[in-house]
Amino acid sequence: MQPSEVTEVLNRPISQELLARDLTRLAYVAKDGTPRAIPIAFVWNGTEIVMCTPRNAPKLPALRQNPMVALTIDTEVHPPMILLIRGRAELDLVDGIPDEYLQANSTYTMTPEQRVEWEAEVRSLYKGMVRIVVTPTWAKLIDFETTLPSAVEELIRQREEERNRA
Repeated sequence: MQPSEVTEVLNRPISQELLARDLTRLAYVAKDGTPRAIPIAFVWNGTEIVMCTPRNAPKLPALRQNPMVALTIDTEVHPPMILLIRGRAELDLVDGIPDEYLQANSTYTMTPEQRVEWEAEVRSLYKGMVRIVVTPTWAKLIDFETTLPSAVEELIRQREEERNRA
């Protein structure tokens, strides 16, 4: 997929809505060769998806070994809206708490006092974190109105061909 095609998909209004959500599912290959898909908070900065994790997270050695990842951001309503993204994870070790971690967790309902306590706890627990930065190299939006899964599109095409032959 060409970068301009990825940008076109990601700039669609529904994609932008999905990119404003706070959770994605990160899929990667674990060190033992088995697949993993985990929910993780994220921030879209306009060009990259940034996720933050503790320096001792089990996913980090796996991502160093195989940085290719897939992300799913979706809704819980019917019909679902689904944004599928693929890319390469770049790992950025940082001291302290990355701004993206605080931003990704800012949507959770907390009183101002709870927010202060939460942030103090986070700062006392994590001396540093790892930013997992993914620049999308492939993207597909499925909204079940203007776009469908490729297998469904193929079935519709086949059905039309059969009807035209009849």
